[in-house]
Amino acid sequence: MPKSVHSALYKRFLECLRKARLEKGLTQKQVAERLNRPQSYVAKCENGERRVDIVELAEFATLYEKPLTYFLE
Repeated sequence: MPKSVHSALYKRFLECLRKARLEKGLTQKQVAERLNRPQSYVAKCENGERRVDIVELAEFATLYEKPLTYFLE
């Protein structure tokens, strides 16, 4: 089965998710440890293999000290 194609808006969201982590100066491993998740969780969220729900986004936003609206710009 071919990999699903993400909308342009979701691709932008993924870019913001990664950018926020990098701006905070964190590695995927560090984020995973703080969220009590495996590193693969963060990687899959950032590359679009795993859809991020609103509760998970709130956890990322809190960790990255960003408002939820940051990820929708």
